[in-house]
Amino acid sequence: MLTEERHHVILDWLKQDGIVKSQHLMEVIGCSESTIRRDLDQLEEAGELTRIHGGAKRSYHLDEELTASEKSFKNVQSKESIGKLAAQLIETNDVIFIDAGTTTLAMLSYLKDKHITVVTNGIQHASLLADQGIETFLTGGKIKPSTKAIIGSQSLNELKNYRFDKAFLGMNGVDLAFGCTTPDPEEAALKQMGHQQASVTFLLADQTKWNKVTFAKVCELEDAAIVTDYLHPNFGHYRETTNIMEAAK
Repeated sequence: MLTEERHHVILDWLKQDGIVKSQHLMEVIGCSESTIRRDLDQLEEAGELTRIHGGAKRSYHLDEELTASEKSFKNVQSKESIGKLAAQLIETNDVIFIDAGTTTLAMLSYLKDKHITVVTNGIQHASLLADQGIETFLTGGKIKPSTKAIIGSQSLNELKNYRFDKAFLGMNGVDLAFGCTTPDPEEAALKQMGHQQASVTFLLADQTKWNKVTFAKVCELEDAAIVTDYLHPNFGHYRETTNIMEAAK
């Protein structure tokens, strides 16, 4: 296998799982330990991954964030399965906060005919909820064009006046040491407030978000339950810290 092909395999694996062991790469690719070590060194130098003991993990820019349009084409099946499971956690007469984001957006098609009240800072969310006849409150404030989220002090002040049975928050990074994070501090502030005003918080994060850290912290890992599509065995120890619900099970 050519060097470029090996690099492609390594990066594909990291994109899927976030972390990979050198021994596993040797078995999958069929090459020596020295070759894998050299490949990982080259990819780390290029900024594509970070070397760890016995392997590598995916590299991320702390403030990196895709637009809502770009996110809508990524991990669609995972988001649908997470959205379906999250919707099952909502009960009749619940008052809930759903923040902006493509993973929380996937919940909405499963809320039809539910007698609930929803507060959201997502423009797309509010429109879809209203179309389904669900009582919906959209916070005011500044529109963030890339994610179609409403952010800023006006939204924060409005959320302070509400109380929620449950909050559902999309999350960009879930890490054992650094907690739950998102790239934009203003969006993080909205998520924090929604979390603080809720009796129970559920974080929605697909398998690509595990062991990942972005710029702004929202909460500690143990402060919320997590709804995901699949938890890789490498991250099984996260269960010791918080309640994790897998759509795959």
